[in-house]
Amino acid sequence: MALDFEGRVTFLNTTAARLLGRGADPRVRAVLGDAVFRSDVLATSGLDDRTSSHGVIQRAQELMADAVGAEHTFFSTCGSSLSVKAAMLSVAGPHEKLIVGRDAHKAVVSGLVLAGIRPIWVEPQWDPERHLAHPPSAEAFRAALAEHPDARGVLVTTPTPYGTCSDLAGIAGVCHERGVPLVVDEAWGAHLPFHPDLPTWAMDAGADVCVTSVHKMGSGLEQSSVFHLQGDLIQPEVLKSREDLLGTTSPSVLLYAALDGWRRQMVQHGRGLYDDALGLAGRTRGLIAEIDGLHVHGRDDFCGPTAAFDLDPLQIVIDITSLGTTGYRLSDWLREHHAINLHLADHRRISAQLTHADGERSAAALLRAFSDMVEHAPQLRPAPGVEVPDPAQLRLEQVLLPRDAYFGRVEQVPWDKAVGRITAEMLTPYPPGIPAALPGERLNADVVRYLRTGVEAGMVVPDAADPEVMSLRVAVED
Repeated sequence: MALDFEGRVTFLNTTAARLLGRGADPRVRAVLGDAVFRSDVLATSGLDDRTSSHGVIQRAQELMADAVGAEHTFFSTCGSSLSVKAAMLSVAGPHEKLIVGRDAHKAVVSGLVLAGIRPIWVEPQWDPERHLAHPPSAEAFRAALAEHPDARGVLVTTPTPYGTCSDLAGIAGVCHERGVPLVVDEAWGAHLPFHPDLPTWAMDAGADVCVTSVHKMGSGLEQSSVFHLQGDLIQPEVLKSREDLLGTTSPSVLLYAALDGWRRQMVQHGRGLYDDALGLAGRTRGLIAEIDGLHVHGRDDFCGPTAAFDLDPLQIVIDITSLGTTGYRLSDWLREHHAINLHLADHRRISAQLTHADGERSAAALLRAFSDMVEHAPQLRPAPGVEVPDPAQLRLEQVLLPRDAYFGRVEQVPWDKAVGRITAEMLTPYPPGIPAALPGERLNADVVRYLRTGVEAGMVVPDAADPEVMSLRVAVED
């Protein structure tokens, strides 16, 4: 027995259904349930026949494209980390230029490494008061395209993990003036097409490719991602071929089914669900702001001519500076004492995200936890300070292609000997997953000190060969 893409129960071959899950440990089946194993069928010769003659997955992708107004949609069961790589490889190849916002996720840097693409970095807009980067402006991308007319395209990340959004219509206009495609890493924006009071989503703004993670702000299972395509600057067969190059030949039908079910949920009920979610977010923001020591960031803080273009109100970003501790410590305390996992924590902020799944009960639990957290904040002091550099010191010189540095000769050196060396690895505070240093950049003392003090304060740098950043992997220079 298995679920089909319209949510009905389908009977497979009786013997096959009985045998599915046969080899699983009964203790595992007791936790996960037999239905998981019985529904975990092959995409071909399972959900569909050997030649996929029924077009089950193709039809589900067409329905998704229709739901959001895209021309083509492709499912991915390897997360948006794979989808964004497929999109990048559809635009540029080895040694070709791609203009990229420097606030890109580590998945984008991985794509640069794999493809040998030459990044042309565009700087985010820096808020010196809050030590926070907002997406680059449309004019910054215009200037980069003017300086590099041979660039094959542009990649922008929006919304950021802090909920701030780019002027996508402006950036798309700049790209199309030059005849190059715009790729949008919209991993945190799966919900945006389904309510007019949310920030404009990438396809409506004119982007050519949009990548989104349904497991983040939608109802998909972990790793479920979709990428959408419109226009004629990237051919659908090319995008599909690049996804085939990177993707698995054994996709999970469970993930496909959850993607399709989420699409139907949004088509039928999305407007009402986000009416409720936006109302709840507004009330919750106001109540959090009344708790001493917590400052809820809104449009007045984050949006403006030299800041973000828009803000997703479902991302509730809170400055906790006056509590005298770090977001890392508060996040760990909330998980331990209230079983609440925050969306994001850094040296001076915490962030909770609301979705269509939340209601008065979950919001009330969050408010109780925050009130309790503030009362216990004195126990979490003093917190180690994080030495965050100014933007000029955060920006490192790109000396080598990311691929050349990553795959070249390397050595591991003590952190205090790494200053002035070319890093051969990504060094990424996570979350939000934006590399502080990436392969091919020359390290300076400020960034190395930022990472060291960050780790001492609770920062996680999971992709470093030495996650404690007591030593760093650097290129061997002749």
